[in-house]
Amino acid sequence: MIAEYWLMSKDEIKTSEQLKGGSVAIATFGGLSDGMARIALQKLGLNPVKDITLIQIGTIPERLSALDSGKVQGAMLSAPDNFRAQKRGLYKLMGVRLPYQGIGVGTTRAFIRESPDVVRRYIRSQVEAVHRLKTDREAGMRVLAKYLALQDKEILQKAYDDGVNDEILPPKQYPTLEGIKKILEPLSETDPKAKAAKPEDFVDMRFVRELDESGFTNDLYKSDKK
Repeated sequence: MIAEYWLMSKDEIKTSEQLKGGSVAIATFGGLSDGMARIALQKLGLNPVKDITLIQIGTIPERLSALDSGKVQGAMLSAPDNFRAQKRGLYKLMGVRLPYQGIGVGTTRAFIRESPDVVRRYIRSQVEAVHRLKTDREAGMRVLAKYLALQDKEILQKAYDDGVNDEILPPKQYPTLEGIKKILEPLSETDPKAKAAKPEDFVDMRFVRELDESGFTNDLYKSDKK
């Protein structure tokens, strides 16, 4: 799984020099938008500690409001809000994509041990749902329109195309170990347990692997090509 954020600014700020000395809105320190902001700033040749002030401003609407009011000079935005902001005239200074297990389905080891068939059926249903979303554009866009409260057709299409990309939404639904590592790395600076932990400690891939090795997932997508 890949996460993507854009560092966006008002149209009058289009270079790193113009941004230098300003502030950038993120969600929370140590979170995904924080890490993405630091990477984006480094790519722009800026030191995220010395050259820029990172400010915690919660939700994306709050970050956009802070940018509009001039409270900050930049903001980290993800889809579909980055597309909305771009349409409004905000400028994309830098885009960052990296492996990150931003979302996932979790349960306890005890539940897996006691109810493996329930877990197995659920994983199968998720793989089938992902297939439907990726291959039925009309249905997928209806779902996004409902749950993202999107009415703008242009933004909806961009959000759909971005969301069903294989890097963002992989057909086989394996958890990304590299993505979990990205979560553990900042935590390990202050938490000894996180420092000692391994990404493999947090995943159980057997159910996704069963569907993969049986040919179930491949067959789903093969049927679309007939």
